[in-house]
Amino acid sequence: MKKIKRIGIITAGGDSPGLNAAIRGVGKAALSHGDMEIVAFRDGYRGLAEDLRMRLDKKALAGILTVGGTILGTSRDKPHRMEINGELRDMTDAIAATYKRHKLHALVCIGGGGTHKNALRLMEKGLNIITLPKTIDNDVALTDSTIGFDTALGIATEAIDRLHSTAHSHHRIVIAEIMGHRAGWLALGAGIAGGADVILIPEIPYDVRKIASAIRRRSQHGTNFSIVAVAEGAMPVEDAAEFAAAKRRKDNAKTRDAKKRAKAELAALDARHAGSTMRLAKHLEELTHLEARVSILGYVQRGGTPSAGDRLLATRLGTKCVELIQEGVFGVMVAARGEDTKPVPIAEVAGNLKTVPTDHSWIESARRVGTSFGN
Repeated sequence: MKKIKRIGIITAGGDSPGLNAAIRGVGKAALSHGDMEIVAFRDGYRGLAEDLRMRLDKKALAGILTVGGTILGTSRDKPHRMEINGELRDMTDAIAATYKRHKLHALVCIGGGGTHKNALRLMEKGLNIITLPKTIDNDVALTDSTIGFDTALGIATEAIDRLHSTAHSHHRIVIAEIMGHRAGWLALGAGIAGGADVILIPEIPYDVRKIASAIRRRSQHGTNFSIVAVAEGAMPVEDAAEFAAAKRRKDNAKTRDAKKRAKAELAALDARHAGSTMRLAKHLEELTHLEARVSILGYVQRGGTPSAGDRLLATRLGTKCVELIQEGVFGVMVAARGEDTKPVPIAEVAGNLKTVPTDHSWIESARRVGTSFGN
């Protein structure tokens, strides 16, 4: 008889639309081969550390394609720094023991940047790992798109569409704060699709006076309202310079104390950045003499039914994942490349961030239709 292969699967990090579609893609493809079993672990890496399992059979997979969130649950716990009984402990050995106890042939980790760094740590323990890229921010390296991005893009675009009527009726500046702490894909895409007049992203530091000038020009031409799409990580020029300098100090720190001081400095700058969208609104009111209102979209961008695009992407990546396991290919992320997929080394993904190039075609297109980036 052919030996049964047992595959483990987790979802880790923040939730994203399409996670259940990915679980279904992996699960149904594996079960249909007849020589694979699925062992699902709840709540991300914590579930592996504490052996928190749930049954994942055809019945459990039925009807989840259109459901948001993840039936497995998720967490942001890190294998090497996990809180256990109030103490931070390295649980990588415990996770490796769980893997061996269940005689797993491979472990599928579905997640974003943090998940890939943690997956790399488990690879170094000798585990066969394969990953799928998931995040609404679309900032995972070496893949065209990530599970969850398309749905979040549609939600953010619809929000901007709805804000147009309020902005127009009340002759106001309406600022939509969109998720994206380190990369501006979501704000950029939604801003273009929603016809925002100003788009602010982390990759292009802004000058509030230039934003105000663009808004005043609209008023002079008879348009007395403006829509601003701003990523939560967008910064004015002076703040961006401080962050860049602090990051350089952290990267160049030679001693433990120097690294600790640099991390504390970055944390302080992060804390100061909180509320920056509200401050931007106040500055624009002062400079333009127009009322400004802020709408923070927040977690609504991560919820609800996944789009057709995300269901398709998740199914493509999930089924390819099983094919690669059958072929004995491990240590890779299943990346989306055009209409195809490609396995890329997790070591090349972990720790890397896919930001928006400042010469990207989306930015060029936005500039050509008169969108301001505040620079």
